[in-house]
Amino acid sequence: MNGPPVLVPIRVLDGEPIPDGVPELLANAHVVLLGYHVVPEQTAPGQARLQFEERATERLDEFESLFERTGATTERRLVFTHDGQQTIDRTIAEHDCLAVLVPNSTQPPEDVLVAVRGTVGVDRLVRVVAGLFAESEVGVTLYHVAADGETDEDSQTLLDGLTDRLAEQGVEPSRLETAVDRDASPLDAIVETAAEFDAVVMGESDPSLSTFVFGMPTDQVAERFLGPVLVVQRSPESEDR
Repeated sequence: MNGPPVLVPIRVLDGEPIPDGVPELLANAHVVLLGYHVVPEQTAPGQARLQFEERATERLDEFESLFERTGATTERRLVFTHDGQQTIDRTIAEHDCLAVLVPNSTQPPEDVLVAVRGTVGVDRLVRVVAGLFAESEVGVTLYHVAADGETDEDSQTLLDGLTDRLAEQGVEPSRLETAVDRDASPLDAIVETAAEFDAVVMGESDPSLSTFVFGMPTDQVAERFLGPVLVVQRSPESEDR
């Protein structure tokens, strides 16, 4: 049975490697490997494919084998495009990807931070975290930055409910911890706390978080999030509400 589908977008002709530790992080995933190359407006994507397809395919072969050696199932796409973000968005929708990876380096993961902002998107968050880590020894810390007016009881109820659901999905309760912060900017708090972890999982339900990850160049994201980041996608249904 395949694990949760996770999109790994790679600019396949720009020399981007699969960073250390990423195949181990996604060992229980179904990896949707998107190799893409952004071509100038004056160049037809088909023309670029004729010129570069062989080299790009060789790179994808290498990347695919890295994931398969750790146990992941894979499928892949090679796209020559004028709009990289549009290609990523379309691939997420076509393959119903639950999460997208921002692939920074890490050690083989031992401890993962799961940033929990609220109840929106919790179903998908549970599917990703349980699917990736239930059959591993990875420690999972559920981390919440309380909103103004939110009581301690509210915060703990949110995290306890998520803990119970993850345990029901096979995550060993002894590997689950919770933490709550107050009076802090959520992004700053996540960045500061993430320094102690090998990877971060966070939801796309807060637009400021998704904008922070996908609205900035990868090198700027890496300056703040030192390890890989899994961004759990909102369900298409939630966008219609």
